[in-house]
Amino acid sequence: MLSLLQAEIEHLNQHSKTETTLIVLTNGFNHFFDYLDLVDVAQQWLEENDYVGIYQIASFHPEYVFEGESIDSAANYTNRSPHPTLHLLREQSLERAIKSYKHPEQIPENNIDKAHSMGKAELKVLLASCMKI
Repeated sequence: MLSLLQAEIEHLNQHSKTETTLIVLTNGFNHFFDYLDLVDVAQQWLEENDYVGIYQIASFHPEYVFEGESIDSAANYTNRSPHPTLHLLREQSLERAIKSYKHPEQIPENNIDKAHSMGKAELKVLLASCMKI
């Protein structure tokens, strides 16, 4: 898996106009806690290779559960995806995007509020529909 991470980082290094990339893990890491271990290893790799401050990893998983949230909380769907996914972002691009929001610190809370207003049932259907593609 680290070879995939390295290849994607190299791609971003060589293609400055590419803002972001995804590593979608269609085989393996289906268990959420195994996936969290992978995220930790990937983050450690970024640190060891001096990419902290240049790239950031956002993580998504079909069984994502935020610490402190119940497994049934609609809030978890803000980080759920059809497959385990590492989303690599350029920090510089992220900083530019955040500047366009009046209160960027409220983005996660706004997403959670939206998820709660939609409800778990609707979010579950939306996520399942992604699997049919």
